[in-house]
Amino acid sequence: MAEEELKKAQTDEARARNISHNVRCTECGSQSIEDSQADVAILLRKLIRDEIKAGRTDKEIYKKLEDDFGETVLYTPKFDMQTAALWLSPFIVAGAAAMVWVYQRHRRKTNVHIMALDLIRGVPLTEKEKQTMLDLLTPPPPARKMPWWGR
Repeated sequence: MAEEELKKAQTDEARARNISHNVRCTECGSQSIEDSQADVAILLRKLIRDEIKAGRTDKEIYKKLEDDFGETVLYTPKFDMQTAALWLSPFIVAGAAAMVWVYQRHRRKTNVHIMALDLIRGVPLTEKEKQTMLDLLTPPPPARKMPWWGR
């Protein structure tokens, strides 16, 4: 019997710590209440443990904290129309970067001079001829200037 109570106490403590790591200290702002020693963080940790003892689920505890302290108390904002841009912004930025990369790569392969030579000759250039033309037409990279302290 004592072993079951010990396991339950350990499980409850692990739940409390997990929830505390996901809740922002309202006084500190940048720390979780698990890492903060502010008075409000200590009170919130006690509140979480009391809610766990009362048999509340993690979801119910997060909802209570959000209702009492506002949405910013949680590190993970919920997904809705207001936060969609926040959640989707990494994908939008990655997609835009991929499109720029593909465009730049395509632009390098379709050089206007090579296209003009193809039209003038009436016969497309071979891959070797294209590469030779690109080597001739591509300007060298700009020389890097030494910083003033390295001269």
